[in-house]
Amino acid sequence: MGDPVPGVGQAVPVELSSFVGRRRELTRVASLLATERLVTLTGPAGIGKTRLAVRAVRTVTATTGLDTVWVDVSALPGFRRAVVEHRLIHGLAGRDVLLVLDGCEQLGEAAGRLVENLLGWLPRLRVLVTSQRRLALPVEAELAVPPLSLPPAPPDPAAPLAPAAIAGSAAVRLYEERARGADPFFELTDRNAAAVAALCRALDGIPGALELVAGRAHQYAPLQALRRLTAEPLNFLAGGAGRSTPVDAERSLRLSPPAERLLWERLSVFAGPFDAAAVAEVCGFGELTADSAARLLARLAPALLADDERPGRYRLPLAVRAYAARRLAHDPDGDGHTTALRHHARSRRLAGQAAGLWQRGAQTAARELALRELAELRTAMNPLSAAGPGAALEIAVDLWFLWSACGRAEEGRRHLERALALHPAPRPARALWLAAWLVAGFGEADTRDPLLVEAWSTAVQEGEDACLAYLAHVRGTVALWQERYEDAAAEYREALELLPPEPGFGPGRGALRAARTLALAHTGAPDPPTGEEAGDGPGAAADPWARAWERYARAVAALGAGRPARARTEVLRALETQLALDDRLGQSFSAALLAELEAARGHYERSALLLGAVGRTRPAGARAPRALRTVRERMTPQALRTAYAQGARTGLRALLPEL
Repeated sequence: MGDPVPGVGQAVPVELSSFVGRRRELTRVASLLATERLVTLTGPAGIGKTRLAVRAVRTVTATTGLDTVWVDVSALPGFRRAVVEHRLIHGLAGRDVLLVLDGCEQLGEAAGRLVENLLGWLPRLRVLVTSQRRLALPVEAELAVPPLSLPPAPPDPAAPLAPAAIAGSAAVRLYEERARGADPFFELTDRNAAAVAALCRALDGIPGALELVAGRAHQYAPLQALRRLTAEPLNFLAGGAGRSTPVDAERSLRLSPPAERLLWERLSVFAGPFDAAAVAEVCGFGELTADSAARLLARLAPALLADDERPGRYRLPLAVRAYAARRLAHDPDGDGHTTALRHHARSRRLAGQAAGLWQRGAQTAARELALRELAELRTAMNPLSAAGPGAALEIAVDLWFLWSACGRAEEGRRHLERALALHPAPRPARALWLAAWLVAGFGEADTRDPLLVEAWSTAVQEGEDACLAYLAHVRGTVALWQERYEDAAAEYREALELLPPEPGFGPGRGALRAARTLALAHTGAPDPPTGEEAGDGPGAAADPWARAWERYARAVAALGAGRPARARTEVLRALETQLALDDRLGQSFSAALLAELEAARGHYERSALLLGAVGRTRPAGARAPRALRTVRERMTPQALRTAYAQGARTGLRALLPEL
């Protein structure tokens, strides 16, 4: 492997464990080294830059016979660029050699000058660099080392993936091999596969962190490790050897210039991906202006994890974020408090923006915005944060549509209940209304009374007319679940009368009218007029979610009137919107009605498939679908079980084109 340069070079490190994954990156490094004089492997601490460089060097030298000199920058005592440069130039002069400079970020800006001078003095030299920074030289060929491939997230949390479904992930393979090294009896099973997959995702597929956690397999089961990691990431990751622990997080910050170090700390308030605009808005204040924060982000980008789905967005590795957050929290100047408040203000603005999009009819865009920023919104809804429980409730109320119309009712309830429990009396009427709706609207009517009473009293005191209207809507929903359809229609009529023209929050008039249409459909009353015919104006047609529920209600009425063809048309159109918005409550009811229509046509297997597709999302308080009784009478138990299970695996979205 060549003679090391005295006082500078070392032997190429020995590989003490198996090399997992990285086939594509290894091929790419070898290809670049064959054509480029300077190749830089960039990435955050622990991503595997050194390990990839070791394997690449051994592969290249085995086929070319090229001499290699390895320099571990961290092992250079009292680094002085001129001395190292002089020794390397004299030690490598006249040789065809590959020089590896491992950990060049520790040299700061001197790294670029060192490499540039070496390439100028030594025309037969090739250089392979590992660094958390680009050298920014014209001849530099950069390869960003990505995390190991991750296991897919389960489409249904109630049905976690089996070991075979996650074993193909390089991150899982690495974890499994290293865990077996610590505990020879460790193996991937149905009992621990979901926890291993979640651990790998929580650790971002960073090999160093995976190796550290897997090395403790004899101390912690994967599920216990996941809980510890979630509760105290820095403490759990601390104490291990290697370049992936908080020691590297500390080094990343310590070796940075003051402005970069300040940005590292402020970035720790972001729970998920961020872009330059977000960084400027949250982190750009005081001595670090918005423009300088955005510029520094571009310099730090190689040491961050890139968002593959959205170019230009990054996130902090877990260990770095945990360490930086601890430093920010103990900042004597109160920098952490200011950063947290600015982060909350941005989250509040985004939640309001999403609510506005929903109100204007751009509901798919509203859902996408809320989901894209959900990690930050969740952080802002923490009632123990600097902004407090009242501010957390404001965001939760703005996101009412995400909880009620986009399939996240349970999460919404958790946020509301936690913040309401910490909010001093009187608690805000809007939040109490939403908590009551998320209980009653999904069939748990027995637990809504205390919330309704408190919400009504507070709404009267606060003069919240819109809240009084929505509480009437909740009472109507309770009556609807209890099959008191005339009472429900009366409550919904009162809600429509009380609702101001511009309520400022919550569902629009179209949603309330759709609920009344559904109640009337169950009474056998004539079809009520549509929104515009009833004088609601053009805004009624700009609420796709409400329109989908109105179509479902009209399908119920059409079926009751003996018009199955119209019922089928209406319910299929309702499902298009409900699937686009992930309205799981709407999907469960519409699919059950469609299953009833299919059973009436003698298509019993199709009916069972539909019932299986929404079986897990159907509310516990809902009565058994009528179609279920029909298919039980017409199919053998085995055929019914098979079709039901197939529907659950296939999903409603995939089934609809066949219908």
